[in-house]
Amino acid sequence: MSMPANSAPNPGYMVLFRTTRWQENLSPEEMQKIMGQTMAWFERLHEQGKMKAAQPLFEEGKVISGKKGSHVADGPFAESKESIGGYLMLTVDTMEEAVSIAQEWPMLECGCTAEVRPVAPECPTFKQIREDQMATAAA
Repeated sequence: MSMPANSAPNPGYMVLFRTTRWQENLSPEEMQKIMGQTMAWFERLHEQGKMKAAQPLFEEGKVISGKKGSHVADGPFAESKESIGGYLMLTVDTMEEAVSIAQEWPMLECGCTAEVRPVAPECPTFKQIREDQMATAAA
């Protein structure tokens, strides 16, 4: 899924790494191997100029909801089978290339998943509201 020619410039793609307790069924040697493969994968992307940023995330955090952020809970929740373990910002031109890169993530072999999302140049909902307001004003 490439961006339409009349769209704003593509700011890139984000890969969200969804992890499980992947290491629980691996030996120390297997864990060391998969981590070495993962670090080499990140290094290759960096050397190719396709990686804008990447960071792992701690498991603990807070989930904020409600009007004016009135509800703050510990998260991610224990009942969740997977959580976002990190992210990767790619500077590639197409969804196909971003997906191809994500398909090479070594931790997929351990049951983890990756979600690829295009980064919007602006909030799509705000853009639609602004366009609707402009159309109404012009009518």
